[in-house]
Amino acid sequence: MTSKKILLSLLLLVFAIALKSQNYEESNVQPYTLPELLKTESGQVIATADEWMQIRRPEVLRLFEDNVYGQVPKSFDAIYFKKTREEKNVLNGKATVKEVNIIVTRNIKQVTIHLLLFVPNKVKKPVPAFLVINHRGMETMDVTRGNKDDFWPVEQVIDAGYALAGFDVKDVAPDDKERFADELLQKLYPDQLAMNNGMRALGAWGWGASRIIDYFETDPAVDAGKVVVVGHSRGGKAALWCGAQDQRVAVAISNESGNSGAKISRRNFGESVEAITKNFPYWFCKNYQQYANNEDKLPVDQHMLIALQAPRGVYVSAAEEDRWADNKGQYLSLIEAQPVFNLYGFNLNLPLQMPSVGNQLFEIPMGCHIREGKHDMTLYDWQQFIRFANTFFQKK
Repeated sequence: MTSKKILLSLLLLVFAIALKSQNYEESNVQPYTLPELLKTESGQVIATADEWMQIRRPEVLRLFEDNVYGQVPKSFDAIYFKKTREEKNVLNGKATVKEVNIIVTRNIKQVTIHLLLFVPNKVKKPVPAFLVINHRGMETMDVTRGNKDDFWPVEQVIDAGYALAGFDVKDVAPDDKERFADELLQKLYPDQLAMNNGMRALGAWGWGASRIIDYFETDPAVDAGKVVVVGHSRGGKAALWCGAQDQRVAVAISNESGNSGAKISRRNFGESVEAITKNFPYWFCKNYQQYANNEDKLPVDQHMLIALQAPRGVYVSAAEEDRWADNKGQYLSLIEAQPVFNLYGFNLNLPLQMPSVGNQLFEIPMGCHIREGKHDMTLYDWQQFIRFANTFFQKK
């Protein structure tokens, strides 16, 4: 056996041991106390939407930047949009497909995000758009549909009257421990790599989605005020963080994002902060590692990430067999975030019991479902996303 194969076998063994060490018994979940959502670090009680937006929200955002995801730089020198392809009668005439290079420059260096965008032909006014943070490669979004994948059900999204857009995360930060910094971080923001609260991969992926929204604001076919950012698993974490950072996001959809996404971190069920920072340290800022097996010291928890979406839409979906992601822990984040949404007059009152498998639950602007099956993003999930978006935009 070669040294590479031996090393791979050892890594797989370590990972398997880590998986087995996680708790999957509800009876073993330990009591925990969440950080107060509507009380500032100085002790001020937040009682209005204006106080949330002006005082507490910036504080919570900073705490996530400093302790979990890292800051997200906003400055760059220029952004350009270069359309490389447009074909007006794809999918049997239902859609127009565009490929656009989004070129962002800073300090003479540049990165290019390759956007793939399908727009329905039957709708003449600007349409709302689903924007997918895709970590499965460009072949998943195959424009020829030679590689049909329910992760990217373009026909169904087009039929529902929505645009569907996506980009490969490798354009901004390859999903790789050794190469994650090769694009955005080394080229445009190298200073971030030296900071304990500097941006890493998840922040870079959300940054990339925001640059696509910049493009949407220039495309008359897309309603840039109705952008739904969707992510699965690690992409779901990035979608929520993007929605927290960029208030142009109308709805953030987290599909099975689990730990450091929608799941309560202090709840010792499924994946832990220790496991995720050990296996994927490059997703988060360096400071996050100090909370491994030390979640009670975190100044935030993930219900606060959900709350950062208010008063916009947020949707959390799960799969019955995906115990690693802790379905209950994800649902509890919605429950615990309600007080902020209610400051805006929504009067949310989600039931304490999770929705049963195969049933969708939503009280606009929140929604969720749990489907049968394993960790994936399926056509069933997309059908629920579309249903939620339809209701959300009708009531908006």
